[in-house]
Amino acid sequence: MYYEEGKGSKLPSLQLNKLRRILDILDAVSSEVDIKGMGLGIHELKGKFSGFWAVSVTGNYRIIFRFHGGDIYDVDYLDYH
Repeated sequence: MYYEEGKGSKLPSLQLNKLRRILDILDAVSSEVDIKGMGLGIHELKGKFSGFWAVSVTGNYRIIFRFHGGDIYDVDYLDYH
């Protein structure tokens, strides 16, 4: 909802700018090479989140997503630790 509609009332207000920047970068991704070149503490997840990538936002909070066929999907913002 936040990326598509700008409704961030349920998100930490101090993180909205960083979240928007990360989501804008993800929107431009077209390959796994692009993902790996993002920096931002990006890494592939294992275990129950196998198949997802994670981008550090702050502390334990991450944006997680799946990537397939040049598209980013299943995007979420969470503390997965």
